[in-house]
Amino acid sequence: MARSLVSLVERVAARAEQSPDRLAYTLLVDGGAQEAHLTFREADAQARVVAGYLQSRLAPGDRALLVYPTSLAFAGAFLGCLYAGVVAVPVPEPLVERFLVRIAGIAKASQARAILTTAELLPLLEKWATPYPDLKAPRWVATDALEPAWAGGWRPPKPAADTLAFLQFTSGSTGAPRGVMVTHGNLDANCAMLAEAAALSSDTNGVGWLPLFHDMGLLTQVVLPAYLGCRCTLLSPVAFLQRPLRWIKALARHGGYYTAAPDFAYALAARKATPEACAGLDLRGWRVAANAAEPVRPATLRAFAEAFAPYGFRPEAMRPGYGLAEATLIVSMSGLQPPVTLAVDAAAFEQNQVQLPAPGAPTRALTACGPTDLGDQEVAIVHPETRQPCAPNAVGEIWVRGANVAAGYWDQPEDTAATFQASLADSGAGPYLRTGDLGFIYDGQLYIAGRLKDLIIIDGGNHYPQDLEQTIEAAHPALRPNTAIAFSVDRDGQERLVVAVELPGHRQAADAVDPLAVAQAVRAALAAQHGLHLDDLVFIKPRTLPKTSSGKVQRRACRAAYLAQTLERW
Repeated sequence: MARSLVSLVERVAARAEQSPDRLAYTLLVDGGAQEAHLTFREADAQARVVAGYLQSRLAPGDRALLVYPTSLAFAGAFLGCLYAGVVAVPVPEPLVERFLVRIAGIAKASQARAILTTAELLPLLEKWATPYPDLKAPRWVATDALEPAWAGGWRPPKPAADTLAFLQFTSGSTGAPRGVMVTHGNLDANCAMLAEAAALSSDTNGVGWLPLFHDMGLLTQVVLPAYLGCRCTLLSPVAFLQRPLRWIKALARHGGYYTAAPDFAYALAARKATPEACAGLDLRGWRVAANAAEPVRPATLRAFAEAFAPYGFRPEAMRPGYGLAEATLIVSMSGLQPPVTLAVDAAAFEQNQVQLPAPGAPTRALTACGPTDLGDQEVAIVHPETRQPCAPNAVGEIWVRGANVAAGYWDQPEDTAATFQASLADSGAGPYLRTGDLGFIYDGQLYIAGRLKDLIIIDGGNHYPQDLEQTIEAAHPALRPNTAIAFSVDRDGQERLVVAVELPGHRQAADAVDPLAVAQAVRAALAAQHGLHLDDLVFIKPRTLPKTSSGKVQRRACRAAYLAQTLERW
């Protein structure tokens, strides 16, 4: 039976009336030195002001870019767009001028009629936007400077399940960014799935540092509090990266029940967890540590549990999951149990078969990302070429259908048809979302093998770059997680393996790492663990590896830069 839609507009407005002084959002300014708060009454009031202004200037369904730092103003602007019936388009905060290139591209693609930001950012953005025609036509608005009187003209919208709520432009980790069309029905369904998977309620507060323009940050840190009536405490990504333990300490200090972050964040926090830095931590109330958005490494699970167990962190709180913007966010999440890992036979896995290894045989360790039966969702493992369901224990493309699957890509009918309207060849069942991710279901759990387009095929064997990158980063103490990219190039009609790796520091520094030693370690590890010969190893400068704004490595962009000889060599 289809769920009846109670929109976020109705939910927030009702809470503003019933529990006006209940906190919705808390912002830790400068990483926690100061705090700012937004109650449900204040969130509703801000949304009405923004909505009243937008309704006087824009038509229902018009698009508005949201250009904000992590702030309470972002929450007011996002809710204001929903209150106005205007389609929100969150974009990255432009920390430097060159970020305007991406924002201008999104403004053009979405045909934005307005650009919303803060009074503090507005003069700088207008200056930086001068060279970009696509940023001149939209109306620029500092939402935190709007007069409260605008709320008087607000007219409550009546969104249906298929009414567009916002455009989530994908991060571009495997191609050009595209605007995923997320409807009010998608939001309702995915929030219900999140609440079901993590046992969330109005009493289960969140803490997060993820960028608010990103799907995981937006859903878990802005939308969920509006949906559930709980509170979320916000840190900026910069505050987290400067001092990763700020995140963990905020969870302890603010009664955080849930948080969400990619695997690298948990690995980074674990490395910083000294007894001195963690003195006084009490993590007994932390029950959900969602780990998704990139491969979940078994080594990270072990390291994090060991680092924070002395302070009350429970192993079962770590909740590996899988999701993507095209499914609004969540597809699966592990249950209330310690994370499950599976060792499979490496040779069979290279042939897309899942087999338990014989004693002494080489293995691959994979992390379970939970069952897939949330809400009305259905997940199928499908051969990407024949479109036939895969046999049990075979690796195939992950296909998804359900109320959480978005409506398609904005203004891209061909890509929408190819990605969102797939059907099974044997039964014609559909439509399914083709995720482009490879995986399998074993003992009721979803496992992620890699991305379809990133697959490296050498001498007839399938190699997932994530596996190779993990091996590379563990090969030498100088290397760190998320600093290697593996890809293949064609040389004389044969596919060859190439790796780009960031080395720390400067080549001429007195304490520079020995590149020869690192190269020998990387080549030996790839040969021993994967039976692969490395055709070329490129060392590049720190922080120059191509990544998306949310920190995902961009393998195709790195390959293109390698071929164009534009990588910044160490």
